[in-house]
Amino acid sequence: MGLTKTQIFTENQNDLAQFFKVLGHPARIAILQHISAQDACICNDLVEEIGLAQATISQHLKELKSIGLLKGDIEGKRMCYCIDVDRWNTIQEQLNSFFNTTKSNCC
Repeated sequence: MGLTKTQIFTENQNDLAQFFKVLGHPARIAILQHISAQDACICNDLVEEIGLAQATISQHLKELKSIGLLKGDIEGKRMCYCIDVDRWNTIQEQLNSFFNTTKSNCC
C-alpha cells in the first residue's frame, strides 16, 4: 500500500486518525486505564500490572507520549507518568464535535 496523502485532510482529521492509530493496541488501553486510576505511575509498576516486558511497556509509553496523552517527569532513574488532562480534553472536544455533526437519519 502506498503512502497516505495526509496533506489532503484537515489537521483535525489527521489528529484524530493518529490518536486512534496509537490507541489501536489493547496494551496501550490497559496502560491508560491503569495510569488514569492513579495520580501517577512508575514504569516498573506497569510491568507488574500489565505483564509485559519493561522494553515493551516503554515502547507503548513512547507511542502514547507521541500523541501527547501522557506527560512524565524523571525521578532519579525512574520515570513518572500521568495523563495530560489538557490534551485529553482537546481530544474529547474533537470527538464531541465529530459526533455532534453526524446525521442520525440513516438506516
